[in-house]
Amino acid sequence: MKDLLCDQFQNTVSEMLLCHRSILEILSKMQESGVRVQRSVVQSVTSCGCQKIVANKKTLPEDASFFDLKTLMDSHLSGNLCPSCRETIECEIGRSLFYMAALCNLLDLNLYDIFIKEHKQLELLREYNLT
Repeated sequence: MKDLLCDQFQNTVSEMLLCHRSILEILSKMQESGVRVQRSVVQSVTSCGCQKIVANKKTLPEDASFFDLKTLMDSHLSGNLCPSCRETIECEIGRSLFYMAALCNLLDLNLYDIFIKEHKQLELLREYNLT
């Protein structure tokens, strides 16, 4: 079912993309949409205030193991997205997905296959994939 949904999304993007079929246009739109995602997250902090960023240097215990790091590190976020900010961020991420699918279409790539390949890579590397 999920692979069908991903393929349907990619096909719908292909059908809708009439004006902006140039690879240059798609690449610039992808970059713009990424910036809009970032901006909407920043606005949840600076304009709305539903989220706060509390960042400071994290002191790690000397005896901390590699596996302890996940519990010792945090996102620097506090608070929860309000419904308005959630809606805005979801919309901007959706637009980014649209342009990602458009790029896949132009390059004759399958988005679902890329998801699967990346997931397998993550599964294989697990904790050794330091991202």
